[in-house]
Amino acid sequence: MRILVTGGAGFIGSNLTDHLIVLGHDVVVMDDLSTGFAENVNPAAGFLRMDIRTREAYDAVCAGGFDAICHHAAQMDVRRSVREPVFDSSVNIGGTLNILEAARASGVKRVVYASTGGAVYGEPEYIPVREDHPVNPICHYGVSKHTVEHYLFLYRHLYGMGYVVLRYPNVYGPRQNPWGEAGVTAIFTVKYLGGTPPRINGDGDQLRDYVHVADIARANALALDLSRPELTGGIFNIGWGQGRSVRELDTIIRELVGTALKPEYGPPLPEEILKVSLDATRARTILGWNPSIPFEEGLKDLVSYHRSRM
Repeated sequence: MRILVTGGAGFIGSNLTDHLIVLGHDVVVMDDLSTGFAENVNPAAGFLRMDIRTREAYDAVCAGGFDAICHHAAQMDVRRSVREPVFDSSVNIGGTLNILEAARASGVKRVVYASTGGAVYGEPEYIPVREDHPVNPICHYGVSKHTVEHYLFLYRHLYGMGYVVLRYPNVYGPRQNPWGEAGVTAIFTVKYLGGTPPRINGDGDQLRDYVHVADIARANALALDLSRPELTGGIFNIGWGQGRSVRELDTIIRELVGTALKPEYGPPLPEEILKVSLDATRARTILGWNPSIPFEEGLKDLVSYHRSRM
């Protein structure tokens, strides 16, 4: 298949691009490099340096002859979304609509959308969270990401465009940017490797569901299978169904780095949920996906990756 990966110079998108190329697909990356890096783009992929909000991006999708789109381009920083909600909306809603309009006009068969299970549900009523849990996001990022899920439903209803929604947990692994506000595993690892204690917001008992980026790439590849029309319109949580605390994460990383440093603590952030994990039963039974990389093994891989780059 010929596949467009938006945000393909970023952490998840670039790992996905690599995986799709190994599977034999013809892949084109679209990324404006505002948060991604050109060095992440697989040399076997085509590359379009474009902002998804522009007419240039619309025209490129229309002319691209794509069978499918994996849409990962986004403003994905929760705290920035609260500080700059108009910008968050312009990228995550406006930019996505631009891509969807081009996909509709050019006959794209399926859009696989990277949504978020860590932000759309809000503070969960129960964990692990199922897909039918009430959607009550408590940050602008969660609102904007969930809004696109409604647009995807609409585009299928009006125009017959196929889609699959993957609601991600906390994703970690090689190429995660340690210099932003998101990506706690990479931030803690690089801080400790550099001899600086990281900061924990709140008491550290917050629970998150962590899945390695290689497992995320496999979920996307399964969702792209056009021979399975029953997948279209599906919403799938991707996760272990088990939360790991920030304190636990910190302890494991300190042991792997081999440091006596301890984290600093600050006040909790009101836009961050306290506890979440995702029930991936539907992904197992319908999509055929299971996580395969245990947390401790994945963190060991992450520490080795960043150690080799310092």
